[in-house]
Amino acid sequence: MDGAGSYGANGADDAAAEAALLSKAVGRPVRVQWSRQEEHGSTPRGPPSSWSCGAPSTRTARWRRGRRRRGLPISTANLPNTPLVSLDAAGIPQTQGRASGLIYQNVDPPYAMPNLSAVVHWVADAPLRTAPLRAPGKIANTFAVESFTDEIAALARVDPLEFRLRRLSNPRGVEVLKRVAARMGWQPRPSPRPVNRRAAVLTGRGLAYVHYKHEETIVAMGMEVAVERATGRIRVTRVVAAQDCGLVINRTACRPSSRAIFSKRSRARCTRRSSTTATRVTTVDWASYPILTFPEVPKLELEVIQRLDQPPLGAGEAASTPVGAALANAVFDATGVRLRTVPFRPDRVKTALAGRS
Repeated sequence: MDGAGSYGANGADDAAAEAALLSKAVGRPVRVQWSRQEEHGSTPRGPPSSWSCGAPSTRTARWRRGRRRRGLPISTANLPNTPLVSLDAAGIPQTQGRASGLIYQNVDPPYAMPNLSAVVHWVADAPLRTAPLRAPGKIANTFAVESFTDEIAALARVDPLEFRLRRLSNPRGVEVLKRVAARMGWQPRPSPRPVNRRAAVLTGRGLAYVHYKHEETIVAMGMEVAVERATGRIRVTRVVAAQDCGLVINRTACRPSSRAIFSKRSRARCTRRSSTTATRVTTVDWASYPILTFPEVPKLELEVIQRLDQPPLGAGEAASTPVGAALANAVFDATGVRLRTVPFRPDRVKTALAGRS
C-alpha cells in the first residue's frame, strides 16, 4: 500500500504482496491476478461474533447482557495504522500486523435502561484471518441490540416504535424514528401481528435504529417483508430510511445496502496426514455465494435530513448498519419467529417456521 486512499484492509492486498515478492525474486515486473475462486477462498473474513442477552424483568425493561464474543486475534486488535510499503522502504519504524476495526462500538444500546451491563470477551485467536467488514462490528452489534430490543417490547406487549421513543433522549434520534414511522404509515400495535396459519405468504413490518458510534450519523430504518411459508424465502417489499449525517454535501451518495439475506462463507472440514484438522472455504463462486440481484432490490424511500449548522459526518457505513436488524424484526412481526443467525437463508427460515408450528 503506497499511502492514503484505501478503505479498511484493501491496502493489505495479497495479490500485490505476491507480485512484489515474485518480482524481486526474478528481477522483472510481475503481474499477479487471482481467479474468482482464489479470491473468495483466500481473502480475509469479517470477524464472527456470538451474543448472549438477558432481560430479567420485562415490566421495567431491565437489560443485562451476559457476554459478547468476537473471533478476533487480540494481538493485532486496534492497530494505530495500516503498514505502509513506503515507510518500510524509508526505514521508518511502524507497527506491523492486521486490524479488524473498532468492532466493540455500539455494543451498548442507545436507550435509557436501568441496570445495564454490556461486556465484551475477546477471543485469543480466530479460525480464519480477519479484516474490517464495512461498518466494522456495528452491523452485528446493532443486529443484536435492536433484535433484543424488539424481543423485550414484544414480551411487554408494547409497540416497538413506542418502546424506543420512551427510552430515547436524543432529539435528533427521535426525529429520524418519527420520520420513518410517518412515511410508513405506522399504526401502533405490539409485534408480532396475529399469524394467519392458512396464509401461504406472511407479511410484516419492522424497524431498527442506530446512533453510529454513539457520536456520529443517526439512522432509523423500517422494512416491510413477505415471507413464503412453503419455501422460507424472504422478499423485502419496501425499505424506508431516515438519516441525519449533519451537513449533507452529496445527497445522492446516501444509499443503504444489505448482505443479510444471502451472504455467508461456508467451510468444509478436511483432515491432513498429520492428523490435525483445517478448514477450507467451499463458497468460491457466485452460485454458492449469491448476492442480491437487481430484480430483488425493494422499493427504497430515503429521507436525508440537512443540518446546515452541523459538521458533515459519514453516510455509507451508518446507512448499512441497521439493515439486518430491521429485516429480522420485520420477519418476526410477520411470522412470530425470531431469527438470531445471519444470513436469513430460505432453508433456515423454513426450519424456524416448522419449529414454531
